Parts: sequence; structure tokens; C-alpha cells
Amino acid sequence: MKKAIALALAGAMSVGLLVGCGGGSSSSAAASSEAASSEAASSAASAESTGGSLTMSWWGGDSRHAAYQEAVAAFTEETGIEVATSYGAWSGWEEAKSTALAAKQGEDVMQVNWNWLYQYSGQGQSFVDLNQYSDIIDLSQFPESALEACTVAGELQAIPVAMTGRTFFWNKNTFDQAGVALPTTYDELIAAGKAFQEKLGDDYYPLCLGPYDRMIVMTFWLESNYGKDWVTDNTCNYTVDEIVEGLNFIKSLEDNHVIPTMEAYYGAGFDSIDKSQQWIEGKYAGIWEWDSSANKYYDAMADNSGFTVGQEIKWGDKKNGGFAKVSMGLAITESCKDPESAAKLINFLLNSEKGASIMGTECGMVCSKAGQAAAEAAGKVKPLVKEANDIVMNFVDCAFDPNYESSKLKGSDGVYTDVFDGFSYGDYDAQEAAEILLEGVTDVLNAA
Repeated sequence: MKKAIALALAGAMSVGLLVGCGGGSSSSAAASSEAASSEAASSAASAESTGGSLTMSWWGGDSRHAAYQEAVAAFTEETGIEVATSYGAWSGWEEAKSTALAAKQGEDVMQVNWNWLYQYSGQGQSFVDLNQYSDIIDLSQFPESALEACTVAGELQAIPVAMTGRTFFWNKNTFDQAGVALPTTYDELIAAGKAFQEKLGDDYYPLCLGPYDRMIVMTFWLESNYGKDWVTDNTCNYTVDEIVEGLNFIKSLEDNHVIPTMEAYYGAGFDSIDKSQQWIEGKYAGIWEWDSSANKYYDAMADNSGFTVGQEIKWGDKKNGGFAKVSMGLAITESCKDPESAAKLINFLLNSEKGASIMGTECGMVCSKAGQAAAEAAGKVKPLVKEANDIVMNFVDCAFDPNYESSKLKGSDGVYTDVFDGFSYGDYDAQEAAEILLEGVTDVLNAA
């Protein structure tokens, strides 16, 4: 019963918890989708036949929406190609777009999560091979490793927008109130948990982690202590006994008041951590988030004078552990009637001085060399995002499995939520939780 309640609550809290750099909007996905559809219809109706027309979709928060709209308008002004736009918050977005892709009704240009290339186009059925448009999109501006990561079934199915990874964001003011320094080791984190409880009270925590956050932290911990990637060649490299150790590490954070239990987490009643009163007021003094989300959490704080980008914690001595990934890409759907114009739009947004200077780091630190130079020259590189990105990229040293974010694992009713909710609520012991996790991961890998 406890686990069922947790899963129901998890479904209601999916905004901002499911994706690394998705960003969030205060509106519901349904409301966002309805508004976006209305705007798209209006924009499409005004498209001039002389310049042609495209459709484009993305998810994110308000600042990302504004940047894309301004950049798309600049593209239309420069080329005469009208672009009907559709956008919204993350909640429900993947489900809607996967349905559209299956029906061959996706927008011409889509902002996509990296795992979508594998999950919805594993045979190249959903997205165009962008190598065919290398005369329009300057591929030389992108790191070869990032392009390789977006090459699935032998086709370049998306252009990487940014690389991202996870690190800590702290509220130093709350740590000062507790009389402890910002933690850089496991022992310091444990000491902080005890100090917070003793000096500030039971509702103050050094760190807050949702189910997916716990999975990523545990993966970093395992890779650091065992020196091997989570997955290699579609095989999980960890045994049940090793995963038990990782789960007990997470439990030690709960037991020492470093993180709230899942019962306390759900009981707080927020739909994403940046919107929680606990984060806004400083009762949650730390989070573990994608580097591209730095400003979202900074802006949410009532007093952000203490906001600090933290250093990675080295959990073990075998490796630094942890991974970075292509945070998102821009892809052209197979149903697009004018892929050349769509390629022009992608190149404009990512490589051109005008487009990249408008987009800045709204989607994370820019992969394109030309795009990053244009964003920096325009003063559109957010210092907090760059600082966080530099910390992550200089630390992590393990590979990222493209199936890690499969909706069957990461979704609100997926394996990660089941395992970490059930373990926290006491419905599973560590052995049971480890077996369920490994079985669920293996099933996804076998089906890939």
C-alpha cells in the first residue's frame, strides 16, 4: 500500500524530476500543449508561400521558450521561412511526442532527448540522416564524440545541442546557519546531516534527492568504488550484491538525515524541487541536478545570495565515476516535407552568429564551437551554467548508456521509482530492491 501511494504521488510530481535538462514550466503539460497548438495553428496560417513553412517543437521553461521564439523570428526575418512553434513543460511531453512520432505526425524539427534516438528510432525510422545535409549544417563545429553519440543505426539522427552532467548546488547560507562547511566528501556530508538535524531541526536537510536523482548518485558511487561503467555492450556490469552495496549507501544518507525519506519527500507536496517551499526557504540546502538547470534553481530561491555551485564528490578511489551525456539534440522528422529548410533552421539556431547569440545557454553549454563563441560574444553564456558544466566535464570519466533513461526505467511508474520508493518505504529490503533493479535494467537492455 505504501509503495502504491508513493507511485501515485510520483506520477503527480513528474515535472522536472524525469529529465536532466528538461527545465520546467508552472503550467501543466495539457495547458501548455493546448496553448502551443493554438499558437502553431496561428503561425501556420500566416506562413507565406514565397518562403515556405516549417513546424518546430521543444519543451522547457519560460526563458527557453522566449529564446527559441526570438531566434525563430530572426530566422524567419532572414530567410522568409515561417515556423509554426509548439512548446510546453516536460510533464507529459515525451508521451505526446512518442505518440506523434509513431503516427508520423511529429513536427518538422524536434528538440529531442538523446535516448529518443534509440527508443523511438533505433532503426532510423523516425528521424532523417543529417549527414545528407552536411552542406547546410556545418558539422565541423561539433565534437566528433558528440556526433558519434547521436549516430544511431549508422545515421546522424540529431545534431547535439549541448553536453551536460550532474553536480551539486548548495545554499551556503543554510550551511552557515548549521555551522558546517559545504561538503566535499562522504564523511563531511554525513556530518552535515547530523548538524542540520541538531541545530536547525528535523525539517532541514543538507540534500534532497528524488527517485531518479538517487539512481544517478548510486551509479556514480558504484562506478567510483568498482571502477567499471554501469553498462557496457548492452550488459549491466554490476551484480545484485554490488547493487545492494549501492542501495545501502543511499540508505546511509537517509539514516543520517542527509536526505529526506521518500515519505517525507512526497509529503511535502511539491511537483518539482525548485518549486518547493523547502528549497525556496532554504530548508533543503542542496540538490543534485543537471548543470544546465543552475539558473532555474538560483532564481527560485527567496534569498539566492548563498547559491553555490558545488564540487563533485569523489565517492571511491577506483575512478572519479559518473557520466556526461548529450543533453538534447535537434532532429528532422522523416515526415518533414522540406528537410533542406529544416536543416537551415537547425544550422541557424546552433551555428550562426545571430541564432546562437539569441539562444545562449538556454539549452545548456553549447556544443558548437561557432555557437559558443557567438553566445560568449553576446554575453549570453550564463556564468553559473558554465561553472557547473566545467566542474562536471573535468570530473566524470565513465560512459553513459543510452538506455539509462528509457521511459520503462525512468518514468514515474518505471523501475527506478519502484525500487527507490519501495526501498525507502520499507516495502523492499536491499536484496529485493537490487534484484528488481537489475532485472528491470536487464529487460530494457535485452529489448534494445
